[in-house]
Amino acid sequence: MDDEVRGEEHKGGMAATDRRTLLRTAGLAGAAGAALAGAMHGKFSLAPVTAAQAQTTAAMPKGVDRPWWPSKWGKDDEAGASNHITPAKVLDAAKWIKDGKIYKIGRVYEQGMPLFGARAFSLRIPGGPTGGPFGDNKLVYHDEFLATEIGQTGTQFDGLGHIGIQMGKDGDKSEMRFYNGFTAQEIGDAYGLKKLGTEKLKPIFTRAHLVDMVALKGGMMDAGQEITAADIKAALQKQNIPESDIKAGDAIMFHTGWGSLWMKNNDRFNSGEPGIGLDAARWVIEKDLALTAADTWAVEVVPNPDKSLAFAVHAELQTKHGILNHENLIFDELVAERKYQFVYCFTPAPIKGATGSNGCPIAIT
Repeated sequence: MDDEVRGEEHKGGMAATDRRTLLRTAGLAGAAGAALAGAMHGKFSLAPVTAAQAQTTAAMPKGVDRPWWPSKWGKDDEAGASNHITPAKVLDAAKWIKDGKIYKIGRVYEQGMPLFGARAFSLRIPGGPTGGPFGDNKLVYHDEFLATEIGQTGTQFDGLGHIGIQMGKDGDKSEMRFYNGFTAQEIGDAYGLKKLGTEKLKPIFTRAHLVDMVALKGGMMDAGQEITAADIKAALQKQNIPESDIKAGDAIMFHTGWGSLWMKNNDRFNSGEPGIGLDAARWVIEKDLALTAADTWAVEVVPNPDKSLAFAVHAELQTKHGILNHENLIFDELVAERKYQFVYCFTPAPIKGATGSNGCPIAIT
């Protein structure tokens, strides 16, 4: 951990001024910002916006040369890469459990953790206790009330209804396409997504491979520093993991060191991040993996080296290929014990119509 991280105490929460600063950095000031500010939200408020983009009509989005649907799992599929988790895959993954040790790799959800844009996390316990006493045994109880973007704060798992690509004119929901070609027009609803909600995803129990970029680079990576396919191969070689070990339906995870800023320097943590770029995304697609994950808030590099692109890896993996994504994980114990291969286990919260999931994933070695 660097001196800056050690020396700065977290003072709780993201102040309104911090959020305004974040939006200014996103280029939302001025005429272009006024045109698009309503559409910018959360981590995507870091996306570059220009006056030309504000006037975009039906131009084909960069990086899209043909439709990506129907999915290889069928035109009606809503489970994406969680379809990899078959009984055969589960049995194969279970063979890799050697010592039965379980590691929690999710963050604690708490007031003051890094949040993005105007997202919020507020837990209240009304009353004290909430109810009771009841019966002759005088039972009392506590309830909590939680107000948050439940799938998009803290350790967060992106569902397939989270990321789409605008294919037509601004505001044309019939051409805002998500996984398997579903449109915003057909899935959108004020009371939850009508398709691609997290309840459609299957439980995940698969082998995971942790790529230790800190060991490869000699320290914490920095914002905007891209992880390439060559970096992945070099790190695996350094960890004595043959690339051939990585099979279809596995998960790939990245330890960049950026998580050391969590609750210690939230402003820097939110300002950008190291992560995978499109080169590494193509490697993930070629390997036919089920999931990417990292100790960062988006897994992909921010800002993208191509300044005209905004969260292109999200779109390439999730929208086009149904490959799932888990953000803000913590790998400290696994790295300390050099446990780079393990079983990853997570069941997305079955909240009907949700865009993502909270929860605590585990690693089993």
